[in-house]
Amino acid sequence: MKIIMLGAPGAGKGTQAKQIASKYSIPHISTGDIFRANIKNGTELGKKAKEYMDQGLLVPDELTCDLVMDRIAQDDAKNGFVLDGFPRTIPQAEALDAALTKIGQSMDYAIDVDVPDENIINRMSGRRACLNCGATYHIVSIPPKKEGICDTCGNELVLREDDKPETVKKRLDVYHDQTQPLIDYYNGKGILKSVDGTQPMEKVFEDITAILGA
Repeated sequence: MKIIMLGAPGAGKGTQAKQIASKYSIPHISTGDIFRANIKNGTELGKKAKEYMDQGLLVPDELTCDLVMDRIAQDDAKNGFVLDGFPRTIPQAEALDAALTKIGQSMDYAIDVDVPDENIINRMSGRRACLNCGATYHIVSIPPKKEGICDTCGNELVLREDDKPETVKKRLDVYHDQTQPLIDYYNGKGILKSVDGTQPMEKVFEDITAILGA
């Protein structure tokens, strides 16, 4: 079972991807993790990626696809995988399809965790993080026992720059510009499935497993 997770930043697709990976015993493949692993292990692909990242540049689509395909080729992915954070653009999706076609494979599902922008802005701007121990909270859904103070280490909780409404809005604009067209792309291929991401996480996961087959 080969699955692509789609959804705006803060839609919860990463959380769902991890749960899918656990339930179906397939690897959760995130491009961030792949980059870090290849750079840490000093692979040729990792060295190439690091050259771009050190300059603050985006890793080119072709190289990103090579890294993903290298990861897909590993033994633990032979029964399938769930992709999180890739593809982000139409050229990446086309490169992935071409690479899979060469080995006689294709994606089975593209699952869109659909959440309106307003919900995402409210959801993310309610996050609070402890910069000391890394614990995260939400002022509505997972509040700390004492307002503004981390339960774990007692340090002050902060609203991270990434979670400020104006930053979230910019990230959503980029998403709609670059990644939203993927929804049309996979719909055209007949593999797109959409779930309502405004529901509780457990219900979203139930809906996904109903699509995939329990």
